[in-house]
Amino acid sequence: MSKSSKLFAPEGILSQAIPGFTVRQAQTDMANAVEEAIDHKSALIVEAGTGTGKTFAYLAPALQAKKKTIVSTGTKNLQEQLYHRDLPLIKKAIGVNGKIALLKGRSNYLCLHRLRQHGGSSTLLDKTTMVELSDVRRWATSTKTGDMGEMKSLAEDAKVLPFVTSTVDNCLGKDCPDYEDCYMIKARRKALDADLVVVNHHLFFADMALKDTGFGELIPEADVVIFDEAHQIPDIASEYFGEALSSRQLHDLSRDLEMVYRTSLKDAKQLHTAGEKCKMISADLRLLFPEQAQKGNWREMLSRSDVQTQISKLTDSLNVLYEVIKLHLSRDKDLDSIFERVSDARMKLTRLTDANQKGVSLWYETTMRHIVLHLTPLSIAAKFSKIVSSPERTWVFTSATLMVGDGFEHFQRQMGLQHAKTLSLDSPFNYQKQAMLCVPRFLPEPNAREMRQTLLDISLKLIAASGGRCFLLFTSHATLRAIAAMLEDKVDNQILVQGTTTKRALLESYVNSDNAVLLGTGAFWEGVDVRGNDLTCVLIDKLPFASPDDPLLQARIEDCRKAGGNPFAQLQIPQAAIALKQGAGRLIRDETDRGVLVICDNRLVTKDYAKTFLRSLPDMQRTRHLPNALAFLEEIHEDAQQAKKALKANKQSADEQNLQAVKAAAEQAEEGRSAPANTADTSDILKKETQ
Repeated sequence: MSKSSKLFAPEGILSQAIPGFTVRQAQTDMANAVEEAIDHKSALIVEAGTGTGKTFAYLAPALQAKKKTIVSTGTKNLQEQLYHRDLPLIKKAIGVNGKIALLKGRSNYLCLHRLRQHGGSSTLLDKTTMVELSDVRRWATSTKTGDMGEMKSLAEDAKVLPFVTSTVDNCLGKDCPDYEDCYMIKARRKALDADLVVVNHHLFFADMALKDTGFGELIPEADVVIFDEAHQIPDIASEYFGEALSSRQLHDLSRDLEMVYRTSLKDAKQLHTAGEKCKMISADLRLLFPEQAQKGNWREMLSRSDVQTQISKLTDSLNVLYEVIKLHLSRDKDLDSIFERVSDARMKLTRLTDANQKGVSLWYETTMRHIVLHLTPLSIAAKFSKIVSSPERTWVFTSATLMVGDGFEHFQRQMGLQHAKTLSLDSPFNYQKQAMLCVPRFLPEPNAREMRQTLLDISLKLIAASGGRCFLLFTSHATLRAIAAMLEDKVDNQILVQGTTTKRALLESYVNSDNAVLLGTGAFWEGVDVRGNDLTCVLIDKLPFASPDDPLLQARIEDCRKAGGNPFAQLQIPQAAIALKQGAGRLIRDETDRGVLVICDNRLVTKDYAKTFLRSLPDMQRTRHLPNALAFLEEIHEDAQQAKKALKANKQSADEQNLQAVKAAAEQAEEGRSAPANTADTSDILKKETQ
């Protein structure tokens, strides 16, 4: 019997050490597969359905192996959960003493140098930022880790963050006067010394691509690399194996240059002048594009004469800035760092404006104020395959959504993992009893004008039947806004809409409400865990095919065609199937959950490719008759209401019993008698009552 089989057995260590631990065969199977991959230094891909317990299934064998391990998760929130909750629990249960560390990207740590640098720069900061800066200064006197996440009062997008944290661009590295006290350096040293390090995908690939100081030392030492939420990796890796340059970076560069001029080099006004010119020219480039945020083909835009002219001006301004800073090198360490950033920006701009490159997509995206130019490789398979194969080590990729239809071919092809071992583990949930999938009859075509009215009508019925415990998920912001506006006048339920506040705030409002309805797009399709009767219905407006206007997708489609492939079957269907699987996964999060999934897209019935989507979804009971789904929802809602009433009645009964005990104790005290033996706690109750 393997170590993992013993560990996860009914009478094993985990059953004895962790209260409420349930033995699941799928979890044991996954742990055995991970143990084998570690023993043989091989690659393993595991799809583990919701409820499998995959976190323990990879942590236990990794800890027992006592090898240097990196665990990479999808988000910082998952990092925190893994490090602060799951790891200590299983580490204690197994009884291993290995060191563990949490490592985030540098922008998550307080930069002492930049904090001091902005100490007296009130003229450069607005009132809100100054207030936040004061809060950061107070916190800085007591923090031990410098992790900005400790400041719960600070918003995720607080204005002060760029002024008190560093980036790869503006970090001085070993030239920084605060290098020895740097919180990021301390965190990385701890990670180097740890047996298991928890990172996130963005940090892993950013540092791998940039050969940054931390991972340049950390990755070569790792014997085991585990990716949780591995379905996110292809897009994230593509982003970091490519290049990008934004007008925001040039604005930040100009701002930092102004800080140097005002504080250290007041005799070098040309620094300020050259920086401001570069900033204004990059802002003018943004003005050549529509005001509304969008993505587009950068190769096509480069053929426009006005864009060519502006790029030429930007190139000239960066060259001038380069020469001006060069005159003052070695006078200030921050200026020397800015010089490196300008050099990097010049080289990137050259590559990003070379329209003749093969095997890459050149595209742009705009926000309300900025423009970002991107160069993204069309495939990372060859590059990633080399990373996996040399040097020899263990790689584990796991998620609840890696398969398309019945296979892993799509993920393997994307990542160059054709030789990896694969394992599919079903969820332990009884979807046939717990959930129902409904594709209503008589739906208009997905893009028909009358579709929004149909969505509104169905949404109203679902909200009424479920008591408002609904997620309404959409594939476009336009449809989201339209349905949200129409619902406001039709229902009394609180309507929570993505974009009106942060994701965390919306979820808290939803859970704390008895009948709120949440409307979202991509942000709520994954990484959301609402259990029990708080979520009993998920509506998805249509199959989540990526926008055909997406420039990166267009380039990949064209590349696939040139290679003789079928882009719809090889790219678009697999991506949409995984996205749909993620959205559907919001519904059933626990073995006691029940709910209805409604997908308002008749292509799930009429198209040949519907089989791929349906095979990718959990095995729920199915219906095309909307009243059946509504009846199931009403039953769930009624059961929930009955449970609430029973809970309330039990509470009232307990309160009455406590009150009677208090009265009895008071009477006994007044009569000078001692309390009965079986009411030994009434004296405490009496004290509280008299207080």
